[in-house]
Amino acid sequence: MSPTLTPGSTPGATDVTTPPRIGYVDVLSDDGTRIRAWTNDPDGTIEGPTVVLCNGLGTAPWVWPAFFEPGCGVRVVSWNHRGVGGSARPDDPDRVGIDEFVEDGLSVMDHFGIERAVLVGWSMGVNTAFELAVSHPERVSGILAVAGVPGDTFATMLAPLHLPRWAARGAAVGLSHVLKRTGRLLSPVVARVPVTPLTIGALSHSGFMRPVRHPVLAARAVEEFLATPVEWYFHLALRTSEHARVSLSGVHVPTTFVAASYDVLAGARDMRRAAARMASATYVELRASHFVPMEHPETVHGLLLELLARAS
Repeated sequence: MSPTLTPGSTPGATDVTTPPRIGYVDVLSDDGTRIRAWTNDPDGTIEGPTVVLCNGLGTAPWVWPAFFEPGCGVRVVSWNHRGVGGSARPDDPDRVGIDEFVEDGLSVMDHFGIERAVLVGWSMGVNTAFELAVSHPERVSGILAVAGVPGDTFATMLAPLHLPRWAARGAAVGLSHVLKRTGRLLSPVVARVPVTPLTIGALSHSGFMRPVRHPVLAARAVEEFLATPVEWYFHLALRTSEHARVSLSGVHVPTTFVAASYDVLAGARDMRRAAARMASATYVELRASHFVPMEHPETVHGLLLELLARAS
């Protein structure tokens, strides 16, 4: 059973008892691939604006605990990536790049009757959000870019090591190739890794992740992430690594960049530079790792509400 937050729970507590209200529906993308879409408002009872979430690569809803809080005030529509979380793999396994994710996002928006919306992107989902804004500006009214850059993402990895962009990109792509080739051996082992709030507690002191607000939901998020075969995940990653840097000159909607000081997967420096190139952008940097939505859910949600006010 999927956990949720209990109203009035102490930050970081594990008294999460009932499943969140999530509605799932299958949507056909342009090439006929079946995409598993989801919303935090299955009963249509949330009164507030709708946002479209372009989630991190291969991640589940649980990385956004603020969207399941009572009184969230935002209707969220999103989808799971191709071959992940109930979404089918395409007939052509190479149709899994950012362009295809944009197609999937538009198909989901059409299914839910969303003509135009603020996009929320996290990690590689920031690429999707900006590409959608460039190719279909009439569908986008604002962008919240969390721990991600608008294209050429692999060149911004390992930022705390201060590597040149070419070296960071080479290291990240090379490691991804290795993990893709060895994935069939690793997947059975990874899928059996026990993930509990105690596991999350240990991980949050590793330096890769910092302490999260709701360990039970974080454990569910990691558990579902590890269910994706390693070789397929890194096939997705390598395809998305081909997405070049997006020209920001054509993006004129209100935008907020939320960077993390200790992020090894999306450099804060590159996010700050992207924000500086946009007249309509603001930049916020938090003392967090790449997993900002789990570590600072209230702060990120507050920034989303501010952006929605600007976009309206």
